[in-house]
Amino acid sequence: MTEKAQYRRRVGSARPSHLMFTGGVGSLVDLPNFAVLVRGIDDWNYDSFEWADLKEPRLLRAVNSLLGDAHGASVTQLRPAPWTDGTDSDPNGPAARVGVPVLPFPQWLRCTACNELAALDSKVFKFENASPRRPDKARFQHEGCTAKRSGKRPLAVAARFVMVCQKGHLDDFPYTSFVHRGAECTEVSHPRLHMLDHGGNQAANVKIKCVSCSKERNIRDSMGPRGESSLPRCRGRYPHLATFDSSGCDEQPKPLVIGASNQWFAQTLSALAVPPTSGNALHGKVEQLWETLQKVDAPPMLELLWDLPQFKALHQWGKSEVFDAIQGRRATMDAVPSTQTPSYPDLRTPEWEIFASDQVPDPDEDFALRAVDVPPALSGMFSHIVQAERLREVRALVGFTRLDAPDPEDPDMVIRAPLSRARVPSWVPASEVRGEGIFLRLPETLVAAWEQRVQGSAALAAHRDAYIEFRRNRYSGRIQGNDDPLRGWPGARYIALHTLSHMLIRAISLECGYSSASLSERIYAGSEDDPRTGILIYTAVPDAEGTLGGLVSLAESESMTRIVRRALLDASRCSSDPLCAERLPHPPHEDFLHGAACHVCLFVSETTCERGNRFLDRRFIVPIDDPDLVLLPGVK
Repeated sequence: MTEKAQYRRRVGSARPSHLMFTGGVGSLVDLPNFAVLVRGIDDWNYDSFEWADLKEPRLLRAVNSLLGDAHGASVTQLRPAPWTDGTDSDPNGPAARVGVPVLPFPQWLRCTACNELAALDSKVFKFENASPRRPDKARFQHEGCTAKRSGKRPLAVAARFVMVCQKGHLDDFPYTSFVHRGAECTEVSHPRLHMLDHGGNQAANVKIKCVSCSKERNIRDSMGPRGESSLPRCRGRYPHLATFDSSGCDEQPKPLVIGASNQWFAQTLSALAVPPTSGNALHGKVEQLWETLQKVDAPPMLELLWDLPQFKALHQWGKSEVFDAIQGRRATMDAVPSTQTPSYPDLRTPEWEIFASDQVPDPDEDFALRAVDVPPALSGMFSHIVQAERLREVRALVGFTRLDAPDPEDPDMVIRAPLSRARVPSWVPASEVRGEGIFLRLPETLVAAWEQRVQGSAALAAHRDAYIEFRRNRYSGRIQGNDDPLRGWPGARYIALHTLSHMLIRAISLECGYSSASLSERIYAGSEDDPRTGILIYTAVPDAEGTLGGLVSLAESESMTRIVRRALLDASRCSSDPLCAERLPHPPHEDFLHGAACHVCLFVSETTCERGNRFLDRRFIVPIDDPDLVLLPGVK
């Protein structure tokens, strides 16, 4: 096996969901012996195997609303990660050369025996990946080590510091410049360095020494505002794209440890594959056939296409009606971008319209609903219960940020780093999961009356004030704030629905056979102009286990009554009471944004909750202090 072939061999594996939310394009991934950076999508190769893009027009349109530009460039595909079967049976076969490309990063390594610190292009270290069935054994070795024992070449590991700026740029730490305090080595032009790393997570344990001139410096001198100001300015480097930012960068970068949680945040969109509602059915069909229909600019051209087989689905409408829908879609796509505050596209309204409709749509391979009667004991709590026997969720990665996470309400608050070298990529990475779920709708009259009752309460005021302070703190020195302190405030309705969702998830996970980490939630709270009262709890696992029926079966009358009783009973008491029951968000703990809630009673895994275990409070659902704050009347 040649050295070049070894570089194309696997060094690890990841689930599709991992590439979407944890270690996607531009992220640093820790492997057993070194760290790698996931390359941009320009380098993802799909030529050597058969693949199909993920079809979800609503999501594709939403992606283009964020990434498309006024010059007509647009994203045309949602692609799954490159993968093909056969690696396990033939680790040297064609399938082994299909995957997501990565490069070693940081590109400075340290010998674990002699502490030699050098860049990869110095040729001091050699890469070894000789075992195709053991990608975990891929490693770098120091060949010329003077401290090696038993004739074995010692392991070289990643030098654990990198430079990051708020624009998404990433660079190697400037070790040579740092140890010489911005000057050149007085002895040689290319000095040898040592990194004395005594372990631990503190910079005070790491010292850089120049072997050539004997100068040394502790990494702690680069930490904090004063230390950061002594470092070179950002070069605008995008190593995942093998390029530099054409607009340059004058930001002051921040040194980070490669395992830091704020080195990469995914910016994603997700949508359920729901059929169009009756009012939007024509628009949905036009959207599906738009690749051809976009050429129709006059009624005679529609006449020429009308009898083609793929347009038979349009025959339930008149030709003039179809042409008007084509013109309407073209006008929407050509509209001048709004000058209003940027916001994420609305992907929840079509889902809410389907789930809340009195008429269940015809089932298909991606979506199947069945309405069930509300149990008599729960008639005062829920107006609709729907079994979602089949669901398909498609998720797309549109970019990533560094240092500061994307805001769930403002897509432009943090600078998004690109996935490709193109101004607008022709495709973005995506994944799909299939599962099942339960949709619960509360009566609007019940929730509206509760909102009026708690509007002036001290508890809700504490949540609102904490959010204002959280928003103020959220705009750090790296982010410029706006003038609306309540922008993105979800409101009392959301807090109540979100809390109820967590109560039910914890109770359901004890009976349905899925762990709580395999469940997800979608809260349909709407807005003041369009209030909603829905909760969808569904499986979100990327395999067939998500459709076994264990969750859907719990929507039946007896099971649902038992689960709701258990959820309310469990939430009424917590082993952390009275501390938990008395808690309200207040200084200096605004960042938690939850009231009577903790890991014992309400918190779920980060993959399950859509808001990071924020906006939760048991006192709004069960009577733990003031009975007037309680939303639900209780099980009869």
